[in-house]
Amino acid sequence: MAPILSKTLVMTALLALPLGSAAPALAQEAKPREAVISVTGDGESAVAPDMAIVNLAVVKQAKTAREALDENNKAMNDVLKALKDGGIAERDLQTSGFSIQPQYNYPQPVDGQQQQPQLIGYQTINSVTVRLRDLSKLGQVIDQSVTLGINQGGDIQFTNDKPEAAFEEARKNAVAEAVKKAKTLSEAAGVKLGRILEINENVPRPLPQPAYRATMMKEADAAAVPVQGGENNYTVSVTVTFAIEQ
Repeated sequence: MAPILSKTLVMTALLALPLGSAAPALAQEAKPREAVISVTGDGESAVAPDMAIVNLAVVKQAKTAREALDENNKAMNDVLKALKDGGIAERDLQTSGFSIQPQYNYPQPVDGQQQQPQLIGYQTINSVTVRLRDLSKLGQVIDQSVTLGINQGGDIQFTNDKPEAAFEEARKNAVAEAVKKAKTLSEAAGVKLGRILEINENVPRPLPQPAYRATMMKEADAAAVPVQGGENNYTVSVTVTFAIEQ
């Protein structure tokens, strides 16, 4: 009988161990949570763009797909050659779309009966995205491209090649605004603001937002398409958590 009693005592001791180890955890949970102030600050930094991204496309229609493609190829090759001759590097030219689509005529119903669509030709679209690093040439590039065959597109995005400095300035402004908000809240609540416990930059990473101003491109050709660069606003948002001193 003695071995059985000994085994029972050992099992009892083992079962008691988790209960003993849980005591510190329960004590920790009972500890009051630290009082904090959490605020969000937004910061901006405005900078003039130094690069434009332009989408240009050639659209051609012909009776056969071959004819439409040949006409499109000729026009786009002329445009690309002119862009390269104008100093735009290969890395700043990228084909962004290409399609060949049949074109149909849809006759009116006869005696209430739908008529079969009639194939009348083919349409080809070839588009290229251009990164222009000399903004003074933007209007001239658009004007020349249209002359050589571009007949669709023209979407322009003004941006910056290296916006890191603008983002850094925006981050500083965001933190400064968060600190200002926290001080206002603590004073209004009659408490003392303590140390910073946590700083988080909110994601996704912000993109530049255009801030339009009447800033004409310098030394632009008077006969070229008139364009305005304005400024880009880079915005960063941060959340800062402060302790409240007791």
